[in-house]
Amino acid sequence: MKISCDIIKDLLPLYHDNVCSNDSKTMVEEHLDYCDSCKAELRAMDEELPLNNTEQNLNEAEAVKKLSRRWKKGMHKSLLKGILITIVIVVLVALVLYSFIDFKLIPKP
Repeated sequence: MKISCDIIKDLLPLYHDNVCSNDSKTMVEEHLDYCDSCKAELRAMDEELPLNNTEQNLNEAEAVKKLSRRWKKGMHKSLLKGILITIVIVVLVALVLYSFIDFKLIPKP
């Protein structure tokens, strides 16, 4: 039975890592006997991945760190503004209640 290269290429990572079933292993090996394209694909899996953008990756990581610091700083500023606005609103409400409604926080004796 002839299996398409697409199916074999889906199975190649499992075959390469030796985690596929025996039936799948047999099927892949039979296919590899006559398919040079899939053999090349399997050989490519043995090669190490190139790490040619190390400096670019480090620069991007530093940019993310800076962005994170700016975001945290902005969050602290927003929190302080929120607390300040809340205090001002509470004070204003207390003044309005005290002035116009004759509401006293401490009762007169």
